[in-house]
Amino acid sequence: MRLHKGNKQQRVEERGFTLIETMVSICVLTVGLVALAGVMGMAMARTEGSQQLAISKQLANEALESILTARETANITWAQIQNTGGGGIFLPGFNPIYNAGADGIIDTADDAASGYQTLTLPGPDGIYGTADDIQIPLTNYQREVVIAQANDNFGNPISGLRLVTITINYYPQGFTVPQTYILTTYISAYR
Repeated sequence: MRLHKGNKQQRVEERGFTLIETMVSICVLTVGLVALAGVMGMAMARTEGSQQLAISKQLANEALESILTARETANITWAQIQNTGGGGIFLPGFNPIYNAGADGIIDTADDAASGYQTLTLPGPDGIYGTADDIQIPLTNYQREVVIAQANDNFGNPISGLRLVTITINYYPQGFTVPQTYILTTYISAYR
């Protein structure tokens, strides 16, 4: 391009982007967008995982409340608040999440007859308790209740005190390794 200034001509160079500069900027932009998509995927997985973790916490608390309520109402004796191997009524190992059986206590032998526990969410109308509610079976969760004798710092048993450990395993979508939530507390023979 030439500019005229009086009688003299000046030459002004026009300059744009070269093809190489354009390709490099497209590659940098692509890498950034792929990284952003990965972060969004991880965020979505974490959101899904947080809901499953909340359900796990609720299932563990539900089992503990069942044990405490049975003790408080004297529906079972102190000797029965143990796993079946120790003379109690609580099943050993990981078990499916069943509804409480006829005894009303979770993780005992009569639970399987009650069927799988489900989580009920409001349906498309957003109102809980209507015909369009969504039922989610809790089949990808397992619960283990371990009740052991509590010991002091020297390993001596403490009379009237037991250690209760409730473990919930669940499989988040797309994972082959279970995630675990553990609730540990003590229960005493005294109400």
